[in-house]
Amino acid sequence: MAPVPSSTVVAYRDDGPLARAMGLLVAGQLPPLPPVIAGTFVTGVLLVLGVAGSDGLAVFAPAVTLLLAGPGSSHAHDGRLDWLVPPILRVIEYTFIAACGFAHGVHPVLITLLLGALAFHHYDLVHRLRQRVYAPAWLSTFGLGWDGRMMVVSLVALTGWLTGGYVLFALYLWALFGWESLTCWLAAPQAGAEAAETGTQD
Repeated sequence: MAPVPSSTVVAYRDDGPLARAMGLLVAGQLPPLPPVIAGTFVTGVLLVLGVAGSDGLAVFAPAVTLLLAGPGSSHAHDGRLDWLVPPILRVIEYTFIAACGFAHGVHPVLITLLLGALAFHHYDLVHRLRQRVYAPAWLSTFGLGWDGRMMVVSLVALTGWLTGGYVLFALYLWALFGWESLTCWLAAPQAGAEAAETGTQD
């Protein structure tokens, strides 16, 4: 368990390596909300036009979203409405995964299984931050972030092997998020006791 960043809104974003790398390019100078809103509009248009169901164009929606929303990852998110960014990113990610799965005939149970892993992770993230702790840095790397997960789904769509891809990806995320969450929360009381003992000794 690691200390929460200075802005919990940034932690709620659940950025992956790709989005964080793009954020470094602008050094926090790009306001996060307008690009995310633009990404939502573009992604919605692409999905309505059937891009998610086209094997040759499925990668465009997450790529465009990453280009628009990724650079804002390094911003402090201290604006009055910047708290809207994480839920908007959740809507984009969940909608894209669901739309791509249905467009390729993936069984609804498998789509739900994959979305369930993401919902579990984000629910766990909310409760961590309420306790003023945050997941280790490696989790966002291996968990890929909203950006990486959308890219994986797009690349799997390009191969035309959506059903198997959704199954394997869902199992991977459930195993990763479930194991890390379990070990983290089991260690929480011990970490708290050690902190209290250290404070007493001081």
